[in-house]
Amino acid sequence: MSITDMPLSELKTYMGSSPCPGDIDAFWDESVAGLKNIDADVEFIPSSFKAPGIECYEMYFTGAGGARIHAKFAKPASINGKAPAVLRYHGYTFNSGDWCEKLNYAATGFVTAALDCRGQGGLSEDNGQVKGNTLQGHIIRGLDEQDPRKLYYHNVFLDAVQLAHIIMALPYVDETRVGCYGASQGGALSFVCAALEPRINRIAPMFPFLSDYKRACNMFPVVHPYAELKEYFRSFDPLRKHEEEIYMKLGYIDIQNITPRIKALVRMYTGFMDDICPPSTQFAAYNKIPGDRKTFVLYPDFGHEMLPGCSDEVLQYMLEMQ
Repeated sequence: MSITDMPLSELKTYMGSSPCPGDIDAFWDESVAGLKNIDADVEFIPSSFKAPGIECYEMYFTGAGGARIHAKFAKPASINGKAPAVLRYHGYTFNSGDWCEKLNYAATGFVTAALDCRGQGGLSEDNGQVKGNTLQGHIIRGLDEQDPRKLYYHNVFLDAVQLAHIIMALPYVDETRVGCYGASQGGALSFVCAALEPRINRIAPMFPFLSDYKRACNMFPVVHPYAELKEYFRSFDPLRKHEEEIYMKLGYIDIQNITPRIKALVRMYTGFMDDICPPSTQFAAYNKIPGDRKTFVLYPDFGHEMLPGCSDEVLQYMLEMQ
């Protein structure tokens, strides 16, 4: 196989190049604890989409900063005892997807919910106001603020965790049998959810985004969406005098810095030819997960794209919780 990033032997040991803030655990412990002070005001509104034996709802809750967050929610019409649940997170700029993507899980006995990331392609609102610019995207939003809690992804990470809290608290859900999955940004949020909610049973991240910003930004060519950060340097710090300060602040929303907290089973899917989220950045997050409850599946000839058979395998993986 040709090599666009690192040989597999190096990927297996690569531990990232971006810095980690010294207070990373305290920062996220405090942020997650703050969710307890939010009245989520959860709503389940029956959807116009109908399917036999399955109940579909438009779900809304209040997230960090008071934003109203949307998710698609589906469950079997009849549940005996407590059911397992699966959460889905979507790729960058997209949305929670079509209802038919939820039916396979609901039809096999899962309660399932798919988040709309705030301010992207779905129905969740983004009510945040920050200094500075957003230039071309969300990675740099809030980067000019002193407080890293102003970073856009700080609240998106909390939305992912809050969705898990809400689903786990439902009387017909078994909180010990909750998994999550997603591709790209959704893969990153699967890592985030397991890192910040230790009860998550298993995750299946596919070519995860939001990892090892320094490596991603200094590879060539830098492809969207990491190119947002490259353009930020070109426009606002052309001599990179503040480079280390910027990467340290981004360290709070760099998933490789929180994956050491993960206790869940992990199965990561990676395309070896990925030039959007380079494999090394993915493995920087994966390699920091402690223990041996993790595996990866490598697609040698694929990039940042649909991976054949992956969705079927993820469903089988989640069915092990039944």
